[in-house]
Amino acid sequence: MKEKFEKYMMLFATIFWAGAFIAGKFSIGEFPVFSLVFFRFLIATIIIFIILIKTEENWKITKQDLKTFLTLGVVGMVGYHVFFFLSLKYTTATNSSLIGATNPIVTTILACVFLKDKITYKNILGILISLLGVILITTNGNISVLFNMKFNIGDILMMVAVLCWATYGVLSKKVLEVYSPIKITSYAFLTCVIILIPLVILEKPWVYIPSTTFNGWMSVIYMAIFPSVGGYLIQQMSIKKIGPTKTSLFINLVPVFSMILAFCILGESISIIKIIAGILIICGICTNLMVKKTAKIEANN
Repeated sequence: MKEKFEKYMMLFATIFWAGAFIAGKFSIGEFPVFSLVFFRFLIATIIIFIILIKTEENWKITKQDLKTFLTLGVVGMVGYHVFFFLSLKYTTATNSSLIGATNPIVTTILACVFLKDKITYKNILGILISLLGVILITTNGNISVLFNMKFNIGDILMMVAVLCWATYGVLSKKVLEVYSPIKITSYAFLTCVIILIPLVILEKPWVYIPSTTFNGWMSVIYMAIFPSVGGYLIQQMSIKKIGPTKTSLFINLVPVFSMILAFCILGESISIIKIIAGILIICGICTNLMVKKTAKIEANN
């Protein structure tokens, strides 16, 4: 039972991250980009450090650790979020989603090169099946959208965001051999907050904060607690257990859960095509997760 939970715990993270898209609808109109990321991770940092200090005796880091945590914070938190939000200013949601869906492919390649992970035909098949599902959800089955896509600077920024996210996952695998998931996540958050301070000042928070609504702040608090503290902590635990390649596959479930939450909360409709797409994504993930189990059975025989 414990082994199954550890294998599929990323499901909870993807649900939290999907909820962030709904919460983002309430906050993006009230906070500038850098400020939104800053306040989200500021609250998250306070919460996760309280947990860290209470659960680990050796929670402090040394000067030798600074380079490691600085790299993770800059690449995984600042790099991904800044490039992601900037890309949305120049490209469409469709382009952004499709480029974001390449994350498992990029992660697999990086893991193969730097971690010497083996790639099997089932790995590739699972990734392609999930990718097809994401394409169907994003285009609503209208594949001609792919041929009419126009690439711009926003698409390049989104590609950089994907590279940052994939790199964060691969780097985390090596770092998890020395540090606990909660320690890595805590200091990555702290790095993000510190680096964003000057950028937030440029956005003049004293101007917009007085007019920020209760719903705006509640959405930021949700994103701080569940997608950030909960989601990123689970991600680190998953990387340690099943590796960055398989963990990255679960990210493709975000549009599936976003679709379900949008239906339940916002009343948006769900088409048959999107249901089929969701099934394809799940099948793709299951195909990859079965690789290790199949290998063990063959080894025993």
